[in-house]
Amino acid sequence: FFETVLLWRPGWNAVIADPTLAEMGKNLKEAMKMLEDSQRRTEEENGKKLISGDIPGPLQGSGQDMVSILQLVQNLMHGDEDEEPQSPRIQNIGEQGHMALLGHSLGAYISTLDKEKLRKLTTRILSDTTLWLCRIFRYENGCAYFHEEEREGLAKICRLAIHSRYEDFVVDGFNVLYNKKPVIYLSAAARPGLGQYLCNQLGLPFPCLCRVPCNTMFGSQHQMDVAFLEKMIKDDIERGRLPLLLVANAGTAAVGHTDKIGRLKELCEQYGIWLHVEGVNLATLALGYVSSSVLAATKCDSMTMTPGPWLGLPAVPAVTLYKHDDPALTLVAGLTSNKPADKLRALPLWLSLQYLGLDGIVERIKHACQLSQRLQESLKKVNYIKILVEDELGSPVVVFRFFQELPDSDPVFKAVPVPTMTPSAVGRERHSCDALNRWLGEQLKQLVPASGLTVMDLEAEGTCVRFSPLMTAAVLGTRGEDVDQLVACIESKLPVLSSTLQLREEFKQEVEATAGLLYVDDPNWPGIGVVRYEHANDDKSSLKSDPEGEKIHAGLLKKLNELESDLTFKIGPEYKSMKSCLYVGMASEDMDVAELVETIAATAREIEENSRLLENMTEVVRKGIQEAQVELQKANEERLLEEGVLRQIPVVGSVLNWFSPVQALQKGRTFNLTAGSLESTEPIYVYKAQGAGVTPPPTPSGSRTKQRLPGQKPFKRSLRGSDALSETSSASHIEDLEKVERLSGGPEQITLEASSTEGHPGAPSPQHANQSEAFQKGAPHPEDDHPQVEGAESLR
Repeated sequence: FFETVLLWRPGWNAVIADPTLAEMGKNLKEAMKMLEDSQRRTEEENGKKLISGDIPGPLQGSGQDMVSILQLVQNLMHGDEDEEPQSPRIQNIGEQGHMALLGHSLGAYISTLDKEKLRKLTTRILSDTTLWLCRIFRYENGCAYFHEEEREGLAKICRLAIHSRYEDFVVDGFNVLYNKKPVIYLSAAARPGLGQYLCNQLGLPFPCLCRVPCNTMFGSQHQMDVAFLEKMIKDDIERGRLPLLLVANAGTAAVGHTDKIGRLKELCEQYGIWLHVEGVNLATLALGYVSSSVLAATKCDSMTMTPGPWLGLPAVPAVTLYKHDDPALTLVAGLTSNKPADKLRALPLWLSLQYLGLDGIVERIKHACQLSQRLQESLKKVNYIKILVEDELGSPVVVFRFFQELPDSDPVFKAVPVPTMTPSAVGRERHSCDALNRWLGEQLKQLVPASGLTVMDLEAEGTCVRFSPLMTAAVLGTRGEDVDQLVACIESKLPVLSSTLQLREEFKQEVEATAGLLYVDDPNWPGIGVVRYEHANDDKSSLKSDPEGEKIHAGLLKKLNELESDLTFKIGPEYKSMKSCLYVGMASEDMDVAELVETIAATAREIEENSRLLENMTEVVRKGIQEAQVELQKANEERLLEEGVLRQIPVVGSVLNWFSPVQALQKGRTFNLTAGSLESTEPIYVYKAQGAGVTPPPTPSGSRTKQRLPGQKPFKRSLRGSDALSETSSASHIEDLEKVERLSGGPEQITLEASSTEGHPGAPSPQHANQSEAFQKGAPHPEDDHPQVEGAESLR
């Protein structure tokens, strides 16, 4: 591509014959192709990680060729993608981006020319770029300063304002400033850190900065209060200070609001203050129709623009346009320079503007504004979505948030706190709403990555989602279809947000009414709530981590995930302590909160009981075995006393047993783990059946045994709006399930009845009844001549 651009292009009548330019274009073409195709090759290798040479070693004496060096750069750029799969991929730059990259290579080559050719070429590049920008953005008779750091232009403007207002500053220096301190006015909605940056660059103390509050009664809450600004200027003049410079916004960094620049310009002219304007809305000056508030920026003393993000141009400098008649002061302030390298900063933008043309520049800015208007018009039709910049006509920024007022309660998402609510309650509601909007923004960013959404926190409104296509659309390639997909995703997430907000209070009440559960107030969690199970050994006063509680909550998380419900569960430390808690995610409107809470309590209680049983099992079994050994030894001694010593002699004992057999019962011991007791095996051999022993109390299972319809997931309740047919079919299905349960319990009921009819005519004998019950429970058959000890079958 670059070789073709540099050598020949359709419509060109001349061919570039410079071999150095041709070779540079060829090398740049190969380098860009290698770097841009690296991700595709990585995908074709099916996850095979590239061998990265990022470990520094000694510099090779013979050097390396360009291909090897580019291979190293490629490995450094993409070598860790397997370890960090969530890292964003490099954006695919278009041909206009290639022109900007080519400008950096051309700048290095142009700097090698002789001084006279270099002076003429750099002057031409700088003058052309300045003229084009001034005409495109309606800034007549302006000069341009190109800088890499976006805030650097404003710092240079402040230096120019100081030199202009303090005539003896070059001679006396800061002594002049000490006698009459300068004041720089910034809006409260200005970019964070801007004032500190200016003070550091200018060497001024922080009292020289004055933050102007925004409107509180009338107008936008993100616009500068002009009346209050005038009062502050008068106060500073009375104190002997010098109002120096005012920074206004044509599109604030947060929500894109524009100050009343026309009124501010009149105020600045009245008191001799330098007016500087910055903001994303300055891009709309290139369009045919411009709002009056933005159009007033063309009369200001200076403005800073960022054409790189607006037009999708990488590595393009920012531009500060200004008006001043004294070239000596601009040179002292650093706005102009005699160095050719400083003038070559405009080369990438000079190439890109020629490649795009006036129509291409206007089309990109117009497309971004149309995207924002399309989203704004669509969101006006969506319930529970509030737009913050509806009063800004033609603003390329759309800021919105989820908004809903619960019935019979104080409004949520209110910028001004409700008087009836306590400050702590207002704070909890604010944090809860912020968590929901933060979840919404993250979900939309994943579902529609081409939208370029940003989640931000505002001081008054809280967490909001911002759509600024002027800063992202040209790079991400955002289209109208992406905006429609974004609106569809917002509508699909609203029912979950609404139901979660409504179920939070119900979940809190259910948890507080359930024994063993503690509700944890975590306003930063975007789910229905957080709960912690209090086990028997839980120290409620301690804030340290609890290993036993962590084990129970880990098992609880595993059990709940096995239910395959629509809810999302996770465990983590409590909001204000290190104790483990269970976090319950977003929920739909058909969720049964009571069943959920009951299941959590019953499952956690069961896990705790099983954990205790396993912990005590070793000690119980060891003591039982020791006791059984002692009992068996005593039984053997008693058998020796009953049978006599002669029967123990092999030959003599056999003869005696043949003439006079001994009718002795086989004695043994069975250990019941459930009851924790040692029992005799004599009933087993008498009745040929193993005793039931002590039956443990059933573990409360809560609503987990609740009958569900086929295909119905856990924690779902039937909608009240179902028709009569569905209710009838559901009732009949439940009756069928109950019939099956009764039939399944039939044989055991018959056995118990047969064994209870002893002594009545026609009833089976007790021996037959016991045999029937023993046979069903797996006991040995009565005709077996060699019964065995059944102690192992007592284990439960």
